Amino acid sequence: MKPALIIAAGEWRFWLRSKLGVAALILGFVLITTSLVANSARVGAERASRDSLQTAAEETFRNQPDRHPHRMVHYGHYVFRAPAPLAVVDPGVDPYTGTVMFLEGHHQNSATFAPAFSGARAGALARLTPAMAYQLLVPLVLIVIGFASMAREREGGTDRQLLTAGVAPHDIWLGKVIALLGVSAALLFPLVLAASQALFAGESFVVTTTFIVGYAVYLTVWALMIAAVSTSTRQLSTSLMALMVLWLALCLMVPPVVASFARMASPMPSKIEADLEVAVALREQGDGHNANDPAFNRLRANLLEQYGVHHVEDLPINFRGVVAEAAEADLTDTMNTFAEKKLAGEVAQARVQHWLSLLSPQLAVRHFSMTLASTDLAQHHRFTREAEAARFSFVQGLNRVHAEQMTYTDDINRSRDKGAEQRTRVSAENWRVLDEFRFAPAPASDRLAGSSLFLLVLLLWAAGFAALGRARALALTEAAHA
Repeated sequence: MKPALIIAAGEWRFWLRSKLGVAALILGFVLITTSLVANSARVGAERASRDSLQTAAEETFRNQPDRHPHRMVHYGHYVFRAPAPLAVVDPGVDPYTGTVMFLEGHHQNSATFAPAFSGARAGALARLTPAMAYQLLVPLVLIVIGFASMAREREGGTDRQLLTAGVAPHDIWLGKVIALLGVSAALLFPLVLAASQALFAGESFVVTTTFIVGYAVYLTVWALMIAAVSTSTRQLSTSLMALMVLWLALCLMVPPVVASFARMASPMPSKIEADLEVAVALREQGDGHNANDPAFNRLRANLLEQYGVHHVEDLPINFRGVVAEAAEADLTDTMNTFAEKKLAGEVAQARVQHWLSLLSPQLAVRHFSMTLASTDLAQHHRFTREAEAARFSFVQGLNRVHAEQMTYTDDINRSRDKGAEQRTRVSAENWRVLDEFRFAPAPASDRLAGSSLFLLVLLLWAAGFAALGRARALALTEAAHA
């Protein structure tokens, strides 16, 4: 181990004397630090803003005056998704999926106000995140610094001198790897600071530690890859070209190809097709605003039989409210069926991408990072489901008030009789059927389990390049004696 450390120390001294190496290192630090500071400020502001807006939306709803409960069904409510603590490093899909949902009766709306679109005028740098810097730019910095590590020794003939002096070939290779790992550790320092910030913001210690370890393994893959390629080539230009081709393929070409393949492997209908399909299905259901709709004849008959009366006016509950409640339940079941079908299609595409992360360590670390940060597609789906549950809860609560706190006669005459209109205005205390909505990251155990596959893929890549690099280093002995 001692010869390897001596060689690593010599490599560090060489890089410090090299203007290119120092410039690349400084540029890497500047890009990482700039993206971290900008992203941290943005995420902090968004979290404070959305928490404040969520509280304001709940207070506004509950502070509405006395009125007919169905007006509050249409008045609606907003829910906001606050960024997870580790979003300071990896915002994941959040900038593209929307962060706000408007909840109202008879509709399931999509999340809106995606930050990526509001920041489009800022250009490509608006989407430069710390995760992107570590996944794409840091490997490039390591290539610029380390592409010549072994090729320089072979091109200059110093590898033969080291072997003649009794230095084992694997010690030479290991020394170069240790040197690159030292640079990687230095570049990881800003990530550790950002993850510590997430820890203080409430993130789990185990998740935070695993997050850092995952990125450390990813950079280790690149350090081993660079050392293996540099050991396998005799010229600096060949080493640099081979590594640049690998970076382009693994980081820039494979991910979009995998995404396209996933869309072809699990095709989904367009939004227009899906909306038309939903509209056709809903058309077959009754109109919840019309208590005389034939679709509710059976409901009317059952209620009349249950209470032993002959007319809906004699029921102890408001038949129009009962109809609104039943229609909302049926409509929600239908909309949820189509919504779950859409989510299942997205999950199928994501699953294809997850398995194809074997083709690129960048894909593996991207999915690993988003899963642990609670900013992946699964968390967006969880947000939409929790928002829908909140919508259905307050709408049905208001429909229950509609059924229990006014008579059917007053309800049908309120547009013609001022007295009836006043009697159908229920107390604003009923608006407290609205529950607080606070979206939190998934449990740490779920995220750790979900990210384990991608961490395993990264370890396999590291083991593969470690074996290749060691094998090529041992081949130096045969070349030296040839």
